[in-house]
Amino acid sequence: MERKKIYNPNSQERTNDRKIFGGNPTGIFELNDIKYQWAYNLWEVMLNNTWFPKEVDMTRDVGDYRHLTDAEKTAYDKVLAQLIFMDSLQTNNLIDNINPFITSPEINLILVRQAFEEALHSQSYAVMVDSISTNSAEIYELWRRDMMLKSKNDAIANVYDELAQNPTDENIVKAMFANQILEGIYFYSGFTYIYTLARSGKMLGSADMIRFIQRDEVTHLVLFQNMIRSTKKERPELFTKELLDEVYEMFRQAVKLESEWGKYITQGQILGLTNDIIEQYIQYLADERLQAVGLNKLYNVEHPIKWVDNFSKFNDQKSNFFEAKNTNYSVGSLDLDDF
Repeated sequence: MERKKIYNPNSQERTNDRKIFGGNPTGIFELNDIKYQWAYNLWEVMLNNTWFPKEVDMTRDVGDYRHLTDAEKTAYDKVLAQLIFMDSLQTNNLIDNINPFITSPEINLILVRQAFEEALHSQSYAVMVDSISTNSAEIYELWRRDMMLKSKNDAIANVYDELAQNPTDENIVKAMFANQILEGIYFYSGFTYIYTLARSGKMLGSADMIRFIQRDEVTHLVLFQNMIRSTKKERPELFTKELLDEVYEMFRQAVKLESEWGKYITQGQILGLTNDIIEQYIQYLADERLQAVGLNKLYNVEHPIKWVDNFSKFNDQKSNFFEAKNTNYSVGSLDLDDF
């Protein structure tokens, strides 16, 4: 598989002949003539969701952080370290590793938008770390100093490295599934620890920041779910038993790693997050991501902490969940099945 040409006047590719990857695009964004209408619809949603970290009031969190227990501070700091790594990786991965091989102009467009949002999230975590934590330098080094976190990060990065080193059709499909794991399991798990603190009345500004970030992540999940579905229609021969077995194993490994990580950072001392709840929630997320792209569930477990779903969404008035300040955004939330 070769990187697409960014200037290709000799292309005679018709709109209906476009492919997610492996096509022959001209390089022109002719957005009045598109194949994947869902992609343009998602672009509009992402634009309407525009926000900036400075709009979130973190003042109260500064005092809250000082009164967290040692266990709560440790979990908070390690979650931020986890999220900082993933958004840093994803920003570069989308632009340098995935988008060069995507040959649909309308999908190129939203991948660039997603990369912008991942960079925005990195700024959000910087605001949280620098305004709240007393260990900012340490948090930014945990991604390679904490061996539990590093082992998890290595597993995530290896799939993307495989595509970079060996850009094949099969590897880009696996990278799409890896995106579902990153965006839909690892991120969601990290967000839950912040919401758990907020549920007890602590770190409400941090929860608000995460809510804005998670609203973006929902669109990222939808994007890659649709890319996988469209690829299955265009290139069904790629979805062999061997490839799907690899995908299922990727999910099993992700569940194992994230469950171990969750138990490690909470140490059984975060109210409402027992080891069993953590593992079951991670398993539930894996099943949801698999089912969303037409694959079989692995665990068949129920959602053990349904309150998280309410915490992650803006209310009907599209206001700040805790302080009822008008956000002025035309889209307050997006369900995964909207597309």
